[in-house]
Amino acid sequence: MSEAVSTDPIGTPDPAERPSPWLCWAAPLAIAATATLLYGLLGVQQWRSLAPRSWDLGIFSELAKAYSRLDAPIVSIKGDAVNLLGDHFHPLLVVLGPVWALWPSGLALLWAQALLLGISAIPLTRLAIDRLGGGLGILAGVGYAFSFGLQAAADVQFHEIALAVPLLAFSLTALLRGRLRQALVLAGLLVFVKEDLGLTVAVLGGVIALRDARHRLHGAVLAAWGLGWFLLSTFVILPLLNTAGQYDYTGNLGSPLDVFFPAEKWMTVGMLLLAAGVIGARSPLIWLMVPTLGWRFTGTVEHYWTWYWHYNAVLVPIALVALLDALGDRRTGRATAYLATDAALRPRRLVQRGAVLASVAVTAILGGQMPIASLASADPLARSPRWDAAQQTMAVLPAGTTVASDITLMAYLVPGHDVQWTHGPNARVPDCVVIDRAAFSWSGAPPADPVQWAADTYQVAYQPLSEEGGFIATCRPEVL
Repeated sequence: MSEAVSTDPIGTPDPAERPSPWLCWAAPLAIAATATLLYGLLGVQQWRSLAPRSWDLGIFSELAKAYSRLDAPIVSIKGDAVNLLGDHFHPLLVVLGPVWALWPSGLALLWAQALLLGISAIPLTRLAIDRLGGGLGILAGVGYAFSFGLQAAADVQFHEIALAVPLLAFSLTALLRGRLRQALVLAGLLVFVKEDLGLTVAVLGGVIALRDARHRLHGAVLAAWGLGWFLLSTFVILPLLNTAGQYDYTGNLGSPLDVFFPAEKWMTVGMLLLAAGVIGARSPLIWLMVPTLGWRFTGTVEHYWTWYWHYNAVLVPIALVALLDALGDRRTGRATAYLATDAALRPRRLVQRGAVLASVAVTAILGGQMPIASLASADPLARSPRWDAAQQTMAVLPAGTTVASDITLMAYLVPGHDVQWTHGPNARVPDCVVIDRAAFSWSGAPPADPVQWAADTYQVAYQPLSEEGGFIATCRPEVL
């Protein structure tokens, strides 16, 4: 793929400034390995401290367990006979099956996500070093690897977007390197990670089609692929596999006018703009953020709007690639004709430094609020004072039983049990019930008598088994 020709020597690098091939590989690999280790340790810290962030880890643990057995992803935590492919369209998560087969634990999923997030830094850092030089390129790579979007995603534990992050990173960097076929194939896989990413793929196809007439057909095909899978998955496949025969999240959408308020949404936009070094707004690739921001900002769920949770993880690779696209290529002194908004754009070193520093600063300013900071203030290998009590509670439960649990021990119970949620819609009566008085899912008001609560809720008799450290286990007499 050709680039615009320029005789202007402004951007032509001194040969002495060219990073060595060793640096181009060693630095990205070191950054990726460090990010993987720290995000993995963050997961270990949460696991051992009995600090789940939501029910997602339990849900995806049940999915991975089902795939490891070559079964459909039936997830009882969400409800009886609930196929998780009727909740969100993420067939690519089948890759978790072998992971669970080798290591049947929710902790395995946390390490898998850490690895996926870490790996995404490799192509982005290599491209940054190629385009900006060793120093700035490494800084940009570090800023990305520990960006607010990735840290927040790691902190709220596993989610399917973990697969989308490296796919986006490898696809978009391939595009800027002129490897169109590789970019198209990797981008095309995004439709199998989550249904809304079909719109992101469609926008990317549109960008490709509009920027270069030679590849208009390629872009149009990619756009049709993305839009087609979005429509098929959202309006056909998901309702077909959903127990209620519908797409569950339509009700979370408000009025289009809600996009602009409250101001918290603009703060998120500002943070993403800074992550793109501000100048990244000149790249047409920045438009890839619009579908994700669109459904989030029209949504009525407040945590869709913020910088926290996992929702920005798919946007930070876009931000860095947009930054690198807008800054152009220092090796040739030319901007990329295929994607750059201005073929004459050749910013001087000051602009490059300012853009990279802005990208890094948006995370650095948050400082101690960042999840990784907790690794310095607490031993990631330390166990909760209630760890032994939790293990004893789970040990008294008969193997293979159906267990209703609140969020605290939900993921821990999945390997040996069919797990339900104590607040879920399940009609099946669980064999056992496990309650943690300190679980946040009780909103500070756990049952005063958990055994009686279980009997009243499920209309059968339960026998108390153990009460340790705030954990209460009770089972139906016939399963003991």
